[in-house]
Amino acid sequence: MLHFIIYGLLGWCLEIIWTGVGSLLDGDVCLTARTYLWMFPIYGLVIVFEPLHDIIRYWPAWRRGTVWMLLYFAVEYLTGWLLSVVLGTVPWDYSLAALNIHGLIRLDYAPAWFAAGLLFEKVHDRLDHVRIYQ
Repeated sequence: MLHFIIYGLLGWCLEIIWTGVGSLLDGDVCLTARTYLWMFPIYGLVIVFEPLHDIIRYWPAWRRGTVWMLLYFAVEYLTGWLLSVVLGTVPWDYSLAALNIHGLIRLDYAPAWFAAGLLFEKVHDRLDHVRIYQ
């Protein structure tokens, strides 16, 4: 459960930084950033990839990053689709972006997902050494 919470919080923080920098590039000097409550459990789903990380940890970084990028695209697409079915809307809408697929994922975000995957690997390794005593 701790890993799920850490991944959810880290994902939120990364998204806030990403959207804040994006707003600066659009001319917003206030660095307005946003995320959605839905994103916490979605980022928390990184926990399901921990066993895979243990299997591929010795692969070259370019290969592992590619695996993470593809898996994160799949999770983003599937959770976006599921939210659209359940809620009738998706918190994010990429339909105006040039390289979008059904408005749910943006292929130009591939480098960000590649890097995020390698970052989450580092976090996973650190979390494996954290012990909570009661």
